[in-house]
Amino acid sequence: MKIYNTLSKRKEEFVPIEEGKVRMYVCGPTVYNLIHIGNARPMIVFDTVRRYMEHKGYQVNYVSNFTDVDDKIIKKAAEEGVDASVISARYIEECKKDMAALNVRPATTHPLATNEIDGMLEMIGTLIQKEYAYPAEDGTVYFRTRRFPEYGKLSHKNLDDLQGGSRSLLVSGEEQKEDSLDFVLWKPKKEGEPYWESPWCKGRPGWHIECSVMSRKYLGEQIDIHAGGEDLVFPHHENEIAQSEAANGKNFANYWMHNAFLNIDNRKMSKSAGNFFTVRDISEKYDLQVLRFFMLSAHYRSPLNFSADLMEAAKNGYERIVTGVSNLDYLAQNVGRSEADEQEKALLVQAEAFITRFDEAMDDDFNTADAISVIFELVKFANTNTGENSSREFAGKLAEEIVRLSDICGLLVRKQAQILDEEIENLIEERKQARKAKDFARADAIRSELLEKGIVLEDTREGVKWKRI
Repeated sequence: MKIYNTLSKRKEEFVPIEEGKVRMYVCGPTVYNLIHIGNARPMIVFDTVRRYMEHKGYQVNYVSNFTDVDDKIIKKAAEEGVDASVISARYIEECKKDMAALNVRPATTHPLATNEIDGMLEMIGTLIQKEYAYPAEDGTVYFRTRRFPEYGKLSHKNLDDLQGGSRSLLVSGEEQKEDSLDFVLWKPKKEGEPYWESPWCKGRPGWHIECSVMSRKYLGEQIDIHAGGEDLVFPHHENEIAQSEAANGKNFANYWMHNAFLNIDNRKMSKSAGNFFTVRDISEKYDLQVLRFFMLSAHYRSPLNFSADLMEAAKNGYERIVTGVSNLDYLAQNVGRSEADEQEKALLVQAEAFITRFDEAMDDDFNTADAISVIFELVKFANTNTGENSSREFAGKLAEEIVRLSDICGLLVRKQAQILDEEIENLIEERKQARKAKDFARADAIRSELLEKGIVLEDTREGVKWKRI
């Protein structure tokens, strides 16, 4: 299996730190609003990487954080007149609903930045002790960028060039900095902001230190894969490397993976341009499996353009697979002959070539575009070689193989039998009673049961609402 490593700018054979195990950290969203389709791309891409790793037999410890303290969260809280924790808790729940609807599996751990302050204080203290960091008079703690000789190795930026012409790419230089390139580890609180006690001042952490600490706590000082959108390469991931390697004295991550940007009608997505779409917006028009299919129809390192025409093409492609599986399932349940004959057995052997080609595509830096093309070919192979004279065994095995390969991509191509509205309402009422009785295990089990049947629950002020996905 080869992975393109942003650090080396080439594909490298994947060799895990610990045989049979993968330690993987993916930077998660800042939770101040509903996630947009740009947020969805790394979620879908790296969920698929994780699924494929598990398909290959690896035990994956997959950590993806929620940044729940940030200027944007504080601003939103001030606008609504509520505590920042109210905003972050609300949008963490909304994010989880969207992830479930996209069939993005929960991480092994979803740490919250605000729960890890002690670890941040400890790491900052270590960096000060090792003279990689220093406190200013007002209590701000800065990292000495030039003290870390390998700074710039991920983004392939030169410190002197940054000093000369690209200061705006880093945190702007305050007079109290020793060097304009130094970046913030801890900052003093402003009026009305959440804060924590520290040896330097009442304040809150800088963004970069959060991921270094959460990665170390849940995965260890050295990890296999660190991933995120390409907008995080500099300065966020560059700063993470500097902090982590300076504090721990070890190489931080062996492989750095970054997905390319998503554009809307060949333009950068922005609210001011009127081309900003949340995942919820898309769900009003499409099954979100179509959005997932669309995201995987291009290589993750290629820029992806979102448009109505391309989404319609994705819908048609996705439905082609769903229809193929549905037809095979019908044959597997309704044709007369049960066991495959010799000709069908030979065709099943022939079909194994598709599985090999699927793995070859995914082994080549997770080329989902080619992998999905292989699934299409397998559907075509099944359509060509099955009919009313096929055996149930032959049709069933082909269906299972298409479903299995699709599932590795996180694509749900076998639609569950429709659950009746009355059944849904009964289960929702049972869940309500379970919550009232503080039987949260049963309440969560009902939510999961409904999700498996394609029903997403939303807890609102007006009560529980539901929709099919």
